[in-house]
Amino acid sequence: MSSAIPLTARGAERLREELARLKSKERPAVIEAIAEARAQGDLSENAEYEAAREKQAFIEGRINELEGLLSNAHIIEPAELDADGRIVFGATVDLEDLESGDKVCYQIVGNAEADVRANLLSIASPVARALIGKSAGDVAEVQAPSGLREYEVLEVRYV
Repeated sequence: MSSAIPLTARGAERLREELARLKSKERPAVIEAIAEARAQGDLSENAEYEAAREKQAFIEGRINELEGLLSNAHIIEPAELDADGRIVFGATVDLEDLESGDKVCYQIVGNAEADVRANLLSIASPVARALIGKSAGDVAEVQAPSGLREYEVLEVRYV
């Protein structure tokens, strides 16, 4: 029995778009590439055929993964949250690193949609775990590989 996978509404939409692209564009293109490679004859020494088969296996695996994620998804719409200004799943948080003065903005999201480069922070990450339950003005302490880091919560939004 699978448990619910938390996703923001925006994250679920991105996964649906990726699934649609894989099914409508990537899958047909790789099937065509396999057919073209087969037409070239001897498959035992056909690098194009092997590459196309590997790509097909990757695409089919990703389609299965996305279908599983989406079928078990628990969609959370951050704008509909009533968390009294506290950091919860889906919240967007403005932080200041108290040592460096650097300011960052993260949205707390599920593992399936996390992407640090896009400022989407996994709920399972040490930073997110330290932030959950905090409010603007609070300081979160995070044990990082470089040592203890302190972040002040500047603002919490649900967008």
